[in-house]
Amino acid sequence: MTSTPTPGTPTPALPATGGAVPRRTVPNTAPSGGALAGGALAGGAMPGTAAVGGAAVGGGPPAGAESGGAPVVGAPADGAPGAGAATGGRARVPMGAPAAELRDVTREYGGGNALVRALDGVSIAFPAGSWTAVMGPSGSGKSTLLHCAAGLDRVTRGRVLLAGQEITGAPDAVLTGLRRRTMGFVFQSFNLIGSLTAEQNVALPLKLAGARVRRDEVRAVLAAVGLGDRLRHRPRELSGGQQQRVAIARAMVTRPAVLFADEPTGALDSASARTVLGLLRAMVDREGQSIAMVTHDPAAAAHADAVVFMSDGRLVDRLVRPTAREVADRLARLEAAPC
Repeated sequence: MTSTPTPGTPTPALPATGGAVPRRTVPNTAPSGGALAGGALAGGAMPGTAAVGGAAVGGGPPAGAESGGAPVVGAPADGAPGAGAATGGRARVPMGAPAAELRDVTREYGGGNALVRALDGVSIAFPAGSWTAVMGPSGSGKSTLLHCAAGLDRVTRGRVLLAGQEITGAPDAVLTGLRRRTMGFVFQSFNLIGSLTAEQNVALPLKLAGARVRRDEVRAVLAAVGLGDRLRHRPRELSGGQQQRVAIARAMVTRPAVLFADEPTGALDSASARTVLGLLRAMVDREGQSIAMVTHDPAAAAHADAVVFMSDGRLVDRLVRPTAREVADRLARLEAAPC
């Protein structure tokens, strides 16, 4: 059953830091289908100035935080135990560590007069066992933030930690391993393999990871998303909502520490969207799943525990357990703000 979000109260806008950046459309950094098949779908995250559902967001790092140097790739951060390996259940997040964390992250594209700063000194922690939604006007950097947090895009400056583990500058082999056991991904376009059945699509991440595929576990995950009677159906034989639920089951079969969702209801009708959002809410409430989601839909964001807002590559505000109306009003003010 879907939890009904309780009204929240907006907090004052966070102070922006750093130099002014022209308001430009941020390049689409969504991974290609080939990249997904070879990496993201093979497994399938900073303390600042204001709390977000138990985490902190802000425009820069806390006092004493590292902002340069070459951190150890793949090593536990700040003395935390390694978090990449599964422990017989969900991938482990060290006690007290966020599911994913960005520390003073900047992401730039191009150079010279064509420079676009998609992220401008962003610090944010996505709390473990919680659902955080990221919203903002088009070109605000929200998808870039999600892709950097998941290691799908490289940061220009700053640090990225996933389940307490440093992944800044990690080689592709390390990132691929993390995606296979620590992260789950759900995208707007489903990215199912058309020639495979629902059951085979869900089992695919386990096969790519070299893990033992237990049919009962795969079928249990599909049953949990309400598709126990669609095991042998191929994507073309399923509705859009059913395909997205297969994609969620595929992301969850490895029991990831964090689930990244980029517009998971963007291609669905309203009824299917409510079903998918209810499923995600239940995963958080019943299983302690950590979710970081980008969305443009205030109704979808209102299902989250906290909503953070971006503008011009910076985090500018947040709401805790807001209503859809509160989210829509805040987003409208951002979109109406002068460039």
